[in-house]
Amino acid sequence: MPLESWPKLDLKASRDRTSSADRKGSLYYCQVRGDHSISLNKYISDTGYCSRREADRLIESGRVTINDQVATKGNRVNEGDVVAIDGERTQTNPKAIYIAYHKPVGVVTTTDAREPANIISAIGHQERLFPVGRLDKASEGLIFLTNDGHMVNKILRADNNHEKEYVVGVQRRITSKFIDQMQSGVNILGTRTKPCQVEKINNHTFNIILTQGLNRQIRRMCAALGNEVTELRRVRIMNVHLGRLKAGRWRNLTTAELDKIRELTKDSKEDSEHKGRTRHTTAKGSSRARKKAGNRRPRPYGDDTASDRTGEKGGRKSKARRSRSRRARKK
Repeated sequence: MPLESWPKLDLKASRDRTSSADRKGSLYYCQVRGDHSISLNKYISDTGYCSRREADRLIESGRVTINDQVATKGNRVNEGDVVAIDGERTQTNPKAIYIAYHKPVGVVTTTDAREPANIISAIGHQERLFPVGRLDKASEGLIFLTNDGHMVNKILRADNNHEKEYVVGVQRRITSKFIDQMQSGVNILGTRTKPCQVEKINNHTFNIILTQGLNRQIRRMCAALGNEVTELRRVRIMNVHLGRLKAGRWRNLTTAELDKIRELTKDSKEDSEHKGRTRHTTAKGSSRARKKAGNRRPRPYGDDTASDRTGEKGGRKSKARRSRSRRARKK
């Protein structure tokens, strides 16, 4: 039958007659999806329920469903799909809220209600919010909370280089060598920290401005240089200052502050979804690339003996080893 005589398929009508569960895994689903679907964690984040990272945790724990089917990481949401968390349907397009909170020492930056000192309970806001980034339990200072997932992702992207300023107290006397080393970068967590601005305030206090956010970065940097942090307070995020906001209190960000934040983040990339591509990973971090490689375990960093076992082509024998094998067979 010539192509011209084939009956035209009404994709919209076909979609209406086909359940989401039936569409998943089918050729139909792959063809129709196009640019009309959205990754599940981004969909949840856009509703203002939580951040994408927290959404991934909810998905992994089996608390998220799509059309009454338990969701998994990598699932996408199409128009008309019903997404629920703990059996409660998500609501889209909430009114955007942005607040600045002075987190006291002892409050934990988590939305997990099982943690008695969680930041959400400490604030007691009537709307569902989630924190932008983290601040150690033993630290205090400025942190943002919002229900705007887009803003969170833009601020948190490490390569966007947004400034965060801290005042830090340390146990040992601060020397010029200590300041120089902190500024130039310190080896922690298997990497070297980015150059930063450091200024001595007095013999045991200094000011530092970071553009990256490694886990417990300032404490680890000081420890690597033989000093110990006794007090740490975040006093600024980008253009927003802690000012006289008392510990345990919060305020709404002003229109001027929000306008400046939007200006600073207007060229920020959220993630690969921004480019229309999504990298599908499992909880163990595997991906399509690992599937192509036959689920081989990655070579350990710094394993010098690995070159004796594999060549440059991801698992093929080296030339020397192939030569030895040929000689052995001839014998």
